[in-house]
Amino acid sequence: MAGVIMIGLARCIAMVIVWNELAKGDTQYAAGLVAFNSLFQVFFYSVYSWVFITVLPGWFGLRGAVVNISIGEIAKSVFIYLGIPFIAGFLTRTALVRAKGREWYDRNFVPRVAPMTLVALLFTIVVMFSIKGNYIVRLPLDVLRIAIPLLIYFVVMFLVSFYMGRKLGADYSKTTTLSFTAASNNFELAIAVAVSVLGINSGAAFAAVIGPLVEVPVMIAFVNLALHFQRRYFGGSQSVEFQGACASNRGL
Repeated sequence: MAGVIMIGLARCIAMVIVWNELAKGDTQYAAGLVAFNSLFQVFFYSVYSWVFITVLPGWFGLRGAVVNISIGEIAKSVFIYLGIPFIAGFLTRTALVRAKGREWYDRNFVPRVAPMTLVALLFTIVVMFSIKGNYIVRLPLDVLRIAIPLLIYFVVMFLVSFYMGRKLGADYSKTTTLSFTAASNNFELAIAVAVSVLGINSGAAFAAVIGPLVEVPVMIAFVNLALHFQRRYFGGSQSVEFQGACASNRGL
C-alpha cells in the first residue's frame, strides 16, 4: 500500500512530455506544468508521503498498515534524487551561458549531456527488474493487487481531467496536456524513495517497480484515446477554422 501511495503522490516530470507530444498536446503548457510539478515534489513530496503513509492510515482504522517514517528521511532521498540534479543543472546553465553564450550551450553542451538522463533511467529500471523479476513471476496475485488500484487511478484521473478541461472551454492541446499531466506519475522518484527509506527488499519497492509496468501501456492507450477524442469532440471546430483559413487564402 505504501508503494502504491508513493507512486500516486509523485507527479510525472519526464515521460509526460513524451506522451503529450505523441497525443499532439501543447508543449509549452506541458513544460510549465512540469516545472510546477518539479517544484512541488522538491518542497512537498516528503510532507505528502509522511501524511498519507504514517498519519492517514491510523485515522481510517488501518493502524496495522501504518509505516513509521519521518519527513526528514523522505526529504533526504528527494533532495538526493531531485534536489541535487536541479541545483547542478541551474548552476551549470548559469555558468556556461555566461561564459560561452546561449547558442553554444543549446547546440553543443545540451546534446552531449542529454543522453545521460535516458541511460541513468534505463540503468535504474534494469537493476530494479533484475532484483525483483523473480518476485513478479512468483507472486502474480500481489502484482494484480498493485495493478488494479493503479489502473483505476490512471483511468479516473485522465478521464476526469479531460472532461473538466473540455467543460471549461480549453482547446484540445491544453486539455490533453492537462489530462496526461494529471494521470502520469514519476515512478522513478517512487522507486528511489521506497528503496532509500524502506529498503530494496520492501513491499513498497516491489510496488514501485510494478508501477511502470502498468503505467507505460496505459499511457500508450491514452494517447490513442486522446486522438480519438480530438476527432470526435474537437474536429468540428478545427475544421471550421481550417476552412476559414482556406477561404482567406483564396481571397488573398
